Amino acid sequence: MIDSIQKEIWFVTGSQHLYGDETLKQVAKNSEDIVIGLNASSFLPVKIVYKPTVKTPDEITHVCEEANISKKCIGVITWMHTFSPAKMWIRGLTILNKPICHLHTQFNSEIPWNSIDMDFMNLNQSAHGDREFGFMMTRMRKKRKVVVGHWQSERVQKKIGVWSRVVLGWNELQHLKVARIGDNMRGVAVTEGDKVEAEMRFGFSVNGYDSTDVLKHINKVTDKELNDLLAVYENDYKLTSALKEGGNQRDSLKNAAKIELGLRSFLDEGGFKAFTDTFENLGELKQLPGIAVQRLMADGYGFGGEGDWKTAAMVRALKVMNTGLKGGVSFMEDYTYHFTSQKSYVLGSHMLEICPSIADNEKPTCEIHPLSIGGKEDPARLVFNTTSGNAINISLVDMGNRFRLVVNEVEAIKPIEDLPNLPVARVLWDAKPNLEVAATAWILAGGAHHTVYCQDIDAEYMEDFADIAGIELLVIDERTNIRDFKDKLNANEAYYHMFQNRM
Repeated sequence: MIDSIQKEIWFVTGSQHLYGDETLKQVAKNSEDIVIGLNASSFLPVKIVYKPTVKTPDEITHVCEEANISKKCIGVITWMHTFSPAKMWIRGLTILNKPICHLHTQFNSEIPWNSIDMDFMNLNQSAHGDREFGFMMTRMRKKRKVVVGHWQSERVQKKIGVWSRVVLGWNELQHLKVARIGDNMRGVAVTEGDKVEAEMRFGFSVNGYDSTDVLKHINKVTDKELNDLLAVYENDYKLTSALKEGGNQRDSLKNAAKIELGLRSFLDEGGFKAFTDTFENLGELKQLPGIAVQRLMADGYGFGGEGDWKTAAMVRALKVMNTGLKGGVSFMEDYTYHFTSQKSYVLGSHMLEICPSIADNEKPTCEIHPLSIGGKEDPARLVFNTTSGNAINISLVDMGNRFRLVVNEVEAIKPIEDLPNLPVARVLWDAKPNLEVAATAWILAGGAHHTVYCQDIDAEYMEDFADIAGIELLVIDERTNIRDFKDKLNANEAYYHMFQNRM
């Protein structure tokens, strides 16, 4: 479902012919050693590929052209080992359409005090060579990630790893197909948006389908497929007595399993990696998909409730970014508050569809409970608490003249008391800097009630993503105060009004 093995990030070193063949040979050798070192790092999820040193405008343009047309190349790391006159880069940078990470490093970590001479100085010029290159990208208004430090340090490798994961997610969006099964919840504003502009900006397509398109696949489910999936349910989850073989709700579980099998078949046949549904347009489906959606998200599919296609696409992108990390990613909603004079918290949940990738170590319980909306049979769902720790909530909203990404840093905690009568998966979190400021800033920013909840992905990832996408970013964290936040909103309005045609 998520495969980063076939993807590459190219490592391109800049220099020039001024320093002679011996220096250029050493530049190439050092660059190859850096690539070997980066590929040995546990922090990088994508293979780094060494490319020959570029020394002329034609060589630079050629490697940029190759990067553009390569299906494997998803991004480019640049480094100026010596001094590479930056006007040589104009033509190449003008056409390059892959994300850029500018690595400001040098091959040696320390100055060799007793042996340093001008030969050494001519070879190791990145301290000013990268500044020349940096000027040109700034002059050309090229958004990029800048990482400063020695290439062998853990901190530098982690930062490159963050960017690499974001580039994986960005690459996924370039060919992502989102199936919107039914429309959005009637009368709801934030789940709407400009799908044409979204495809132009992010690459993903959104198209509508009817529940009958899924029903065709449900009707083809065989008894063996059904029984095999029921056996998975029985092994992976704690089924209530009513759902076990012979229980009075067993048929409802069978219907839920058929929906999962049919929905999965529909998505796979159409090449969809993200989808939405809505309780107002279920057609002949016997129940609102609950456990089906939860398990599909756990397998890497993006999802948004009530037709929320923007969140569905972002869930998928964040799932790809999260590849190999311990924490999970889920569709989420700020559901209800816990206000006290000491501390206030948010209880996040949804009717049914919270991904078990964020669950605690307890085996989720599979249960069926009444659902008062939708007018269908009571749906099956997985019920669990989530792990404690730092996380973020993100919301992608359409502001009319631009897309805005809103991020709130939070800390999940163990529920203060048991929740014996709450039949849904849930997470309790402390919003940074506190609920009052965070909710005020979120509302002022126009953040949606649906979010993507991420346990291992942090705000740095979202900063890189916003730069690559060329969209607005607003982060609500420990340092946020409302007066400054309002100033930023006002400044951003002016900035995006003035420069929207250049973004």
